[in-house]
Amino acid sequence: MSTLVVESPGLLTTVQDLGRMGYGALGVSPSGAADTVAMRLGNLLVGNPTGAAVLEMTLLGGRFLFPQGAVVALAGADFGASLDGRAAEMWTPHVVEPGMKLVLGATNNYARCYLAVAGGIRVAPLLGSAATHLMSGLGGFQGRALRKGDVLELGARRKRIEPKKVSQAVLLHLKPRKKLRVTDGPQSELFSQEAKQMFFGRTFRVSEESDRLGMRLEGARIPVDGAAEMITEGVTLGAVQITPSGHPIVLGVEQQTTGGYPKIANVIGADLHRLGQLRPRDEIRFERTSLAVARSLWIEQQRLLNNPAQLFV
Repeated sequence: MSTLVVESPGLLTTVQDLGRMGYGALGVSPSGAADTVAMRLGNLLVGNPTGAAVLEMTLLGGRFLFPQGAVVALAGADFGASLDGRAAEMWTPHVVEPGMKLVLGATNNYARCYLAVAGGIRVAPLLGSAATHLMSGLGGFQGRALRKGDVLELGARRKRIEPKKVSQAVLLHLKPRKKLRVTDGPQSELFSQEAKQMFFGRTFRVSEESDRLGMRLEGARIPVDGAAEMITEGVTLGAVQITPSGHPIVLGVEQQTTGGYPKIANVIGADLHRLGQLRPRDEIRFERTSLAVARSLWIEQQRLLNNPAQLFV
């Protein structure tokens, strides 16, 4: 059995996959990787199914020992990784010899880095998923973030790993951006024209209080006259709620499944991975688009991710 030993977990490291879909009616949110695009690419680099479990690190990475060796890839944010003292390049597989140590530091650009290991991280599935839901203490490795001394079992490598890299053109196309495209939310019509102009015309800053549950935004207060009171209803990933104080909250992967704040907009599917890479104090704006354009962009992105011939060089 191959293992991964956590010598230091970094700031927040959890086991994640694509999440547990279909249980919202039972009060269970999907959880899973905040940036599924980076996670999927990392898995493809090491020959895994795209939904295999990986480690998600936030803002500051950890130190990991591989007693029996492994093949690994790093995707997402650049945490300045090194393998036994030598720089470990992003977006390409690395052969880790037995006893080698992978060390990651603080982020150089975005919020989350993903460590994919050939064979995947092996944990007991909960409702069909390996994803950690921190708020409820469910799934992943003992339902929590990793700690010093944890030993994780690795799955068996399925095939020989071919040397390859994610192409620069693909990385540029999928690059995180500070302008998030959104469609109208279900309560959009309850907001005044002034409120909408402020929402789409102002810059917001990501609060230090943001987490996997949601991203709190600071800046202009959006008027909520006529939209402040509503019956609690189901909510979705990327929904932009406006609180009674006028501050937006963008729901993340560990979102509650229902909410009573009016939703002025929703981040489109093709930009959800970009939402997952925003850091505290990042400044962002919102760009309105149509459902038809959002659907087209989503289909385009999925076609790209499902076509390895276009992804790698």
